[in-house]
Amino acid sequence: MARATLRSSRKARAAGSTELLCEGVFRPLAHAVVLALLPLRVPPPAVVFAATGTGLAAAAEIGRGDFIGAALLLQLKTVLDNADGQLARAAGRVSVFGRYLDSESDLLVNAVLFVALGYVTGRWWLVAVSFAVLTFVLSVDFNLERLYRRERGEEHEARPQAQGAAASLARVYDLVYAPQDRLVERLVETRLRKLGAGPAERLRYHDAATLTVVANFGLSTQLAALGVCLVAGRPVVYLWIPIACGLAFVPLELRRRYLVRR
Repeated sequence: MARATLRSSRKARAAGSTELLCEGVFRPLAHAVVLALLPLRVPPPAVVFAATGTGLAAAAEIGRGDFIGAALLLQLKTVLDNADGQLARAAGRVSVFGRYLDSESDLLVNAVLFVALGYVTGRWWLVAVSFAVLTFVLSVDFNLERLYRRERGEEHEARPQAQGAAASLARVYDLVYAPQDRLVERLVETRLRKLGAGPAERLRYHDAATLTVVANFGLSTQLAALGVCLVAGRPVVYLWIPIACGLAFVPLELRRRYLVRR
């Protein structure tokens, strides 16, 4: 029964788009949380709020200089962040409200974490660049999978319709995330048009190997890397990791162009 619940609570992903650290470590840990919360009928948004509070507490600990405490809180935040979606799917309570709340809570926590990193490192310019690149990297991760699935006839809506309280969160999404969604899609379509790609070439361009690499730039892995840097007492090192992930898009794009032209 536990194994079946874990399988049924996993988020449907495109082939190859597996974040290894998340699937191998954080989702199984989140599953234990789900098994504890299911009988209590805890609403999934409550877990989102708990994850948000844990992330904000981690930022506060970074500001206080307690890097080990912050690192532990970040990993707990990741477990809770995975548990909310798994709980919603296991309980049959997936909602548009929860989808928007989760995305926007992550953005809030990331922003506060980077402010804390700026406070303790004094490298504000590097913090600003790293945060902007990380936000873009996470958007590319989401959108490349969405476009991969759409190319294969699986519609995956970036902005589902919302009503009531969810509509307010959807408006925030329109301001923050929707421009990134449009930018990524425009860049991809412009590239394919310049390459003169037909249906077969488009399928080769949207390849599973690229998804595999980009998926492992995801938030669970990012926060684990931040935790390692904090335990090592080198928070400034982490600020270069999102930038390195962003630069990795260059060879990935060159490879995809090669796949189209071969």
